[in-house]
Amino acid sequence: MNFSTNKPKVYFKTFGCRTNVFDTQVMMSNLTDFEVTTDDKNADIVIINSCTVTNSADSTARGYINSLNKLPKKPRVIFTGCGVWTKGETLFNENKIDALFGHSEKEKINDLLKSEDRFFQAGDLEHIDETIVEEFIGKSRAFIKIQEGCDFRCSYCIIPYVRGDARSYSEDKILEQVQKLASNGFGEFILTGTNVGSYGKKQHTSLAKLLKKMSLIKGVRRIRMGSIEPIQIDDEFKEIINEPFMAKHLHIALQHTSKEMLKIMNRRNKVLSDLELFEFLRDNGYALGTDFIVGHPGETNQLWAEAMENLRKFPLTHIHAFTYSKRDGIPSAIMKDIVKGDIAKERYNELVSIIEEKNYQFRKNNTKTLEILIEQEKNGKYIGLDQFFNQIEVESEVDLVGDWIFLDDYKVRQDKNVAKFK
Repeated sequence: MNFSTNKPKVYFKTFGCRTNVFDTQVMMSNLTDFEVTTDDKNADIVIINSCTVTNSADSTARGYINSLNKLPKKPRVIFTGCGVWTKGETLFNENKIDALFGHSEKEKINDLLKSEDRFFQAGDLEHIDETIVEEFIGKSRAFIKIQEGCDFRCSYCIIPYVRGDARSYSEDKILEQVQKLASNGFGEFILTGTNVGSYGKKQHTSLAKLLKKMSLIKGVRRIRMGSIEPIQIDDEFKEIINEPFMAKHLHIALQHTSKEMLKIMNRRNKVLSDLELFEFLRDNGYALGTDFIVGHPGETNQLWAEAMENLRKFPLTHIHAFTYSKRDGIPSAIMKDIVKGDIAKERYNELVSIIEEKNYQFRKNNTKTLEILIEQEKNGKYIGLDQFFNQIEVESEVDLVGDWIFLDDYKVRQDKNVAKFK
């Protein structure tokens, strides 16, 4: 990437998931006539890479757009990301933004930014990027996007309508990217996408085969994955779970633990088989996270009680929980038996509390050496994640950012582990 004080400065504001983090890096990698800045106060142009999975995500992006009006030098505001297909047209017509482009146009960013006219280029939902990302600015871990889109049609989810159907990146491109990033010093790789477990569909390959090939690249020490579906952990995948390159953490999307609610949500997973899978992975030393939607239409008190009774049986350690958010144009939007906001909030707090205690007990009972990649220094402490995706805070007299450390001596606190590095 080229930097010059004579070039217009571009600031990227990224909302949402790891896929968006990767998409931002793709855009940065395609800038040649602009300079990236890490401070929006210095920016001539602000690119907003939006998320639209919930109403809150839309509101947060709109709030940030409004805040840019208060900057001493008002930048040109350009909108991209998943919100293009839900709120983009409204923002454009209200003159809240100066221009807009969709996912499929992001590799053209340099030419788009050179145009001083207002433009609206939503693009299509069939594109696959060709860019090889060779660096991740400000990151110790590398995100690798392996696929785009989703063929599932869960009743509550808008993402297939803003990302398109499932399509995989070519294996050669992925491996080339991993090789370049590994040669640039990255040792931990996070595979990301809209539906990671669908990788290889229609290409006569699979996620497990890709993982094996990645592990053979010099410099690759640990591989994590984004959220995958229970039905995507097949026998082939199970054969590699104890390989040393696998992080001892999987995030498996349950979305609910009530049989009836899964049916209402048009989910493909089943509670009993989910529990069997989670117990199998726990017995193989894994920490386990999940997504869970609280307050979806139809979630009665009885179904919630059943869900929590089932949830307590699951060996979970991490949770990505959020309250249901109505999105126009999808099946859940017209369902009845709406759960009131205050009830949904109570249920959310109950759910999170259960998993926080499970995580605390997991860390207390762990006897394995922690293998930690230190990602950042904050307030004089070094912060990293271990193989179980648990945060640890480390005191050290030497700079540890970007280093791998191994710890047996540490203290387990309610919210995180802490240690002194000698």
